[in-house]
Amino acid sequence: MSGFLLNLLLAAQMISAVGMIGLILVQHGKGADMGAAFGSGSSGSLFGASGSANFLSRFTAVLATVFFVCTLALAYFGHARPVSSGSVLEGAASAVPASAASVPVAPAAPASGAAQIPTK
Repeated sequence: MSGFLLNLLLAAQMISAVGMIGLILVQHGKGADMGAAFGSGSSGSLFGASGSANFLSRFTAVLATVFFVCTLALAYFGHARPVSSGSVLEGAASAVPASAASVPVAPAAPASGAAQIPTK
C-alpha cells in the first residue's frame, strides 16, 4: 500500500470527522419543534420545516459511512505486515557487519557525580 493512498484515506477520514461535527452541531433536537409551537422559537428554516432535517441527517449519515469505511481501511492496512521467513532478531543480526560485531566494547566511564558518592 503506497504512502500516498494512506495519506488520502487519512485526509478523507479527518474531513469527514470535521464535517460530521459541524453538521451535528447545526442540527436541532427533536424537542426543538415543541418550543416553536408555543412561540418561543422560530420554525422556519432555509430548507423548509422538514427539508432541513432530512438533508442534514442524510448528509450526516453519508459522512459517518465515509468515516467508518476510512477507519476500517486504515486499521486493516496499518495492521497488515509483510510475511518474513525469519524473526526480527535474525534480520537485525544480519544487518550488522561482521567487523563491527567482533570489536570489543570498553565499559562506560562512571558519571562525574558517581565518584563523589561515599561507599561503605
